[in-house]
Amino acid sequence: MTVTTAKWTLDDYHRMIEVGILSGRQVELLNGEIVQMPPQGPEHAQLSTDAADYLRSLLGEKALIRDAKPLTIPETNSEPEPDLAIVQPLRQVYRTRHPYPENVFWVIEYANTSLSKDLDTKRKAYASAGIKEYWVVDLKNRLIKVFRNPVDGDYLEEITLTDGKITPIAFEEIKVSVRKLFN
Repeated sequence: MTVTTAKWTLDDYHRMIEVGILSGRQVELLNGEIVQMPPQGPEHAQLSTDAADYLRSLLGEKALIRDAKPLTIPETNSEPEPDLAIVQPLRQVYRTRHPYPENVFWVIEYANTSLSKDLDTKRKAYASAGIKEYWVVDLKNRLIKVFRNPVDGDYLEEITLTDGKITPIAFEEIKVSVRKLFN
């Protein structure tokens, strides 16, 4: 007997949210599957908050930093909630819909217990959506994995950093301190 998993569409997911089926649950939609999100520990929560503040100081009005808010990826029936999404500053538009991949400059996930999901499922979801840059801050190993150049559902480039500065593809004039993202 073959077991087939039922996949949910974005419309299904949004209806479940509207009628309260998912109330009180920390979930996100990834590739048509509703996935439980592990709770954030204190370090994860505070470091991502500090990083958001730091990036706001660097980017000013050039971008909007969304903390743990959904991105809508229609192509893969996904609506992940990354720790940080650096998006076009389209505040009025985001009152009626979440940012789409074409609105995203880059995404950052902080990972402790979710590292394997962030390096596999989420990496592929973001790459499939054409999000040009994806950073995973590995809290256990104190390093950052930077993924760039999405092609055919994965990233062609992967850089591992423990120190120094990194320049986001979308903002060549900005230098982000690696240490400030996990210290």
